[in-house]
Amino acid sequence: MMRSFLTRYVRPALTGRWAGRLRLGATIALVSVAGTVVGTLLLAHSEVAVGPFRAEMSVSPSFSGGTEVDIPPLGSLHLDSHSGPIHLKVNLGSLDQERTAALIDDPTAISAAGQSAVDDVTQGVVKLALRALGASVVTSLLLAALVFRSSRRMAWSGTLALAITAGSMGLAAGTLRPDSISEPRYEGLLVNAPAVVGDARRIADNYGRYADQLSQLVSNVSRIYATVSSLPVYEPAANSTRILHVSDLHLNPASWDIIRTVVKQFDIDAVVDTGDIVDWGSSTEETYVSEIGTIGAPYIYVRGNHDSIAIEGAVRRQPNARVLDNTTTTIEGLTVAGIGDPEFTPDKGNQPEPVVGNADGPSSSPLVRAGEQLAGTIESQPGGVDLALVHDPAMAPPLSGTVPLVLSGHLHQRRVSILPKPPVLPLTSASAPVPQSAPQEIMETRLMVEGSTGGAGLRGLEKEEPTPIQMSVLYFDEQHQLKAYDDIQLGGTGKSEVTLERKVIGQEPEPTTNPSVSSGVTPITPRSGP
Repeated sequence: MMRSFLTRYVRPALTGRWAGRLRLGATIALVSVAGTVVGTLLLAHSEVAVGPFRAEMSVSPSFSGGTEVDIPPLGSLHLDSHSGPIHLKVNLGSLDQERTAALIDDPTAISAAGQSAVDDVTQGVVKLALRALGASVVTSLLLAALVFRSSRRMAWSGTLALAITAGSMGLAAGTLRPDSISEPRYEGLLVNAPAVVGDARRIADNYGRYADQLSQLVSNVSRIYATVSSLPVYEPAANSTRILHVSDLHLNPASWDIIRTVVKQFDIDAVVDTGDIVDWGSSTEETYVSEIGTIGAPYIYVRGNHDSIAIEGAVRRQPNARVLDNTTTTIEGLTVAGIGDPEFTPDKGNQPEPVVGNADGPSSSPLVRAGEQLAGTIESQPGGVDLALVHDPAMAPPLSGTVPLVLSGHLHQRRVSILPKPPVLPLTSASAPVPQSAPQEIMETRLMVEGSTGGAGLRGLEKEEPTPIQMSVLYFDEQHQLKAYDDIQLGGTGKSEVTLERKVIGQEPEPTTNPSVSSGVTPITPRSGP
């Protein structure tokens, strides 16, 4: 009975004319959907200028809808802007150089750009919608031509693709939620943005004032170099080795242009970076360090407490970079040793400012233990070491007496001091005691803590006066001894000048040369937990 039922009713239904039409219709629908998806993914892209950004927009099929705004290397924010089946993605990864320069040059351009941003985005979305419609139809037609080889069926596929795309866009427009922009969901480094940056309007205002001065900083570096080169206080010899000390860039993109200018103008032999090149140590920040390859000089780096092993690896991949981690390198005959910060604490923004040394003893501090490890490496180095690099100055005390100069950062404030000499232990032997009249001579060790070459990153703009950008040029003679150094400071709210202090080793007091500006620069207050 079952067999007769299948033979009489089911088989004809599956093989009849209407069954064939249903299969054909399903095939056309499948081809149309596939063409819509493929065309949208491959061709539904559009570029639009939004303020200084060259924004890349794209759409993709989605069940949940929404909008994603990518801001590399900081991360992304997600808006529940509409329901599916279309997801909008906006990438703000590139700055338009001409538009950025125009914004900096014209004081009214920033506010005008903000007012026109909505119109720019609207035009970009309309352009993207038209491109998506065209892409889905064309791709569906091409796919139908390969499958059916029939103009009629191709027309049906194109029409259905147009209906699917237009219907999806209509659904997205009908469910649009403009208020969603006030409740974004953050991912990547932007998760920390509300807590780190503070009041967004104040930061924007501060950055607007700061941007006005940044446009003049690079040219002022060249001007100050021309002035300093004619000063009689100290004239570096032709065979001097010139080292540029930078530290704590904290993802500030403005730092690279200034570093490149100083390298060129001051004829720098190598750049040494004492860490915290990024903020959170995430993989999205790795693109920031690619600028190292454009510096034009060897780049010697030690890891900071904000730098992960992945960031260290990204630095190591740069063609001119040398990463030190309890190792040494040589530049122009100058032997440099360094070790990375043993602690990875990018979230310690609320911890108190670290101190040099450790009251609880070396055994309880990984920083001091790292310093002791580097001291052992230096003592085993044939011919000695001329310069040691650490990130946190708390790592420096064990290096006293092993190396003449230690460079560090971390505090976002310049400090220069002589490390206390270690106690002299009497050398005794059962067969040949050392006379008391022949004390062991201990090397004097100078510790130079650099300020933040990145102006502490975004967090440096939290206060009314942004943290200045700081770096130092060190001059070594042919005996590899430090003879002088130039402390360079750029910026400060309302100032576009460059301040330089030249200090000559061995002169008391060390003279200060400030050819660019008067001496009214506001002192820097270090941030707790750099």
